[in-house]
Amino acid sequence: MTTRTSPRTTGTTGARSTRSAQRVPAARHASPSRGRTLATAFDPRHNALDVLRLALALTVAVVHTTYLGFGHQPEVGATDVGSLAVDGFFVLSGFLVAGSWLRLGSLRRFVWHRALRILPAFYVSLALTALVVAPVLAVLSGRGPTSVFSGPDSAVGYVTSNAALLVRQFGIAGLGDDGGGSVVNGSLWTLFYEAACYGVVAALGVIGVLARRRWVVLVLLGLLWATTVSATAGFNPVGSELMLRFAFVFLLGVAGHLYADRLVLSLPLAVAAVALVAAGLALLPDYRALAGPAFAYAFLYAVVRLPLRWRPRWDLSYGVYVWHWPIALVLATAGLADAVGAGFVLLSLAVTAGVAALSWRFVESPALSHKDAAWVTGGRRRRA
Repeated sequence: MTTRTSPRTTGTTGARSTRSAQRVPAARHASPSRGRTLATAFDPRHNALDVLRLALALTVAVVHTTYLGFGHQPEVGATDVGSLAVDGFFVLSGFLVAGSWLRLGSLRRFVWHRALRILPAFYVSLALTALVVAPVLAVLSGRGPTSVFSGPDSAVGYVTSNAALLVRQFGIAGLGDDGGGSVVNGSLWTLFYEAACYGVVAALGVIGVLARRRWVVLVLLGLLWATTVSATAGFNPVGSELMLRFAFVFLLGVAGHLYADRLVLSLPLAVAAVALVAAGLALLPDYRALAGPAFAYAFLYAVVRLPLRWRPRWDLSYGVYVWHWPIALVLATAGLADAVGAGFVLLSLAVTAGVAALSWRFVESPALSHKDAAWVTGGRRRRA
């Protein structure tokens, strides 16, 4: 394996918002002279959010499965395709999560809803990777199944080190290491950054920015964009490239919701946005320095303009994201990439879809059924 398993170079995500977050953004100052805006075009019952999220999850899965099976992943300029999919997730997540805060109006309820969406499947993934996936990988590698529970980077350490959502131990007992480092699930690390972005939304909500002073978000975006340009030129005063990247695209989604009444949707503008993104990808090491807002505009346009409006009863996007890496790693370690060639990607995706369905049915959906628990609603059940 190459160093692409590093969080700095591998595209992954965790932008997942519940369907209950799909509401029409408030059209505070909409005017007929402004044309058709995002606020007037967005239908909470008829949009492409579910299709986009699943497509982005599958894109990340294909990229990583190709990497694990064949040692390479597709890139556009200096940016790998998986990273583009992750950025799309963060844009959509920012759009939805801003709406969630404005509807709930409660820090306690907001934190509870966000925790239910991310943490149960995350913890189940940690536990099953340590207790099932790691021993299977050990056997496939010619080692005893219990060898993963002792020594450095043990399976137990994998769970305890990563339990706070910040992934500090990527591997277990050296399994899957082909020279680029042991990584048993190279997808989970972005969840910490998504949770951090949730914290930003909560902070902005508590001080009244989201409800009454939305212009502050534009000021923050201007600073983040300027810092992105500066970092691309070689000077990053923020320090963390990842936090800068994710905060920028996430807040673009937040601004999309807050200014939905001003954001005019236009096919020529969408085409120009895509062209600008293409130019950024071709010319810069970080396309966001040139085309971050254009990238977000293209995705928000797609939410209401794509003809695909399928809304599955089972939301598999998060499960696909969480589980595709360890599944592909097991299949690749078993030699199936060499045995079935290009069919390896389809095989891995099929198994991943099955596991994602189980995750939704037995972990995610039951957890989300507790969103309106009495202790968090004060005994009053509210739809959120």
